[in-house]
Amino acid sequence: MKYGPLGRSGLVVSRICLGGNSWGAKGRRGWGKFDEAEAPAYFKRALDVGITFFDTADTYNYGRSEEIMGATLMKMAKREEFVLSTKVGIRMSDVANDVGTGRKHLMASVDAQLKRLQTDYIDVYQVHRLDPHTPVEETMYSLDQIVRSGKVRYIGGSTMPAYKFAQMVTVADWKGYARPIAMQNLYNLVQREEEREMNRLCAEQGVGLIPYSPLARGFLAGNRSKEGGGTTERSKSDVQVRAGTYRDCDWEIIKRLKKVAKAKGATPAQVALAWLLAKPYMGAPIIGATGLDQLTSAAQSTDIALTPEESKLLEQPYEFRVSPEN
Repeated sequence: MKYGPLGRSGLVVSRICLGGNSWGAKGRRGWGKFDEAEAPAYFKRALDVGITFFDTADTYNYGRSEEIMGATLMKMAKREEFVLSTKVGIRMSDVANDVGTGRKHLMASVDAQLKRLQTDYIDVYQVHRLDPHTPVEETMYSLDQIVRSGKVRYIGGSTMPAYKFAQMVTVADWKGYARPIAMQNLYNLVQREEEREMNRLCAEQGVGLIPYSPLARGFLAGNRSKEGGGTTERSKSDVQVRAGTYRDCDWEIIKRLKKVAKAKGATPAQVALAWLLAKPYMGAPIIGATGLDQLTSAAQSTDIALTPEESKLLEQPYEFRVSPEN
């Protein structure tokens, strides 16, 4: 496992992050499910292979993901030995103020999250979705106060237009508030729209990328067929991946990904992660895991270096999607 700074900060993270979107999802879907009983084995394997960066969110199964992390990981390693990130902003209940990035919700949420996580501080606290009704000045002031209180070390953003994230950075610099050091966005070999603006903004501003779905919901593992179906439970039942990635150019990328992987004695998933890890200001792709061996394999991807020719071969077939914002 390799390690490096997250953006232009002093926070060092493992180059692979284990995400907790599925923690506590048992009974909700057929893949990626595990609860408190299954979690220790995954956390132990992650720590054994050098993964010390873990991400979750309050809205992941309405707090269960954070609770599982608090009940297991916190007992398996000393708090200073790993980096913990979580997110806030998506609605948690029908209570009027139990959503968004206003001061009332942020102040209440961070205390509730610390309790669920069984810790007294969060390393990276990310805005999961920006609240369209709250001025960005209020959001940034509130986050700065949380940092100054010692409950949070650093802040970041997730899944928003580049101009909105630029507003967060600008207000922080203007007012002298805590500055975002991380952006959690959707970015992988077959979903590269963030290269247009967000990735460039982050590289210029020294913000580390921690992309979610680095394997495009498992598509880049190379175990799907164009006709449908696959070898895993997720490939058989996850309809969202078909809607987002089954284009002709995506299948050509899969073909080339397998070719490069074979030449390197690696798996397609490892090469897809290695491609990401070579990008400017890439902090750590956030992976999910449905098997312990996937954690070992992901950790090994940090030792794979692609040549410029190999990267170009993988990138060349891509066709950028057109959106109303472009």
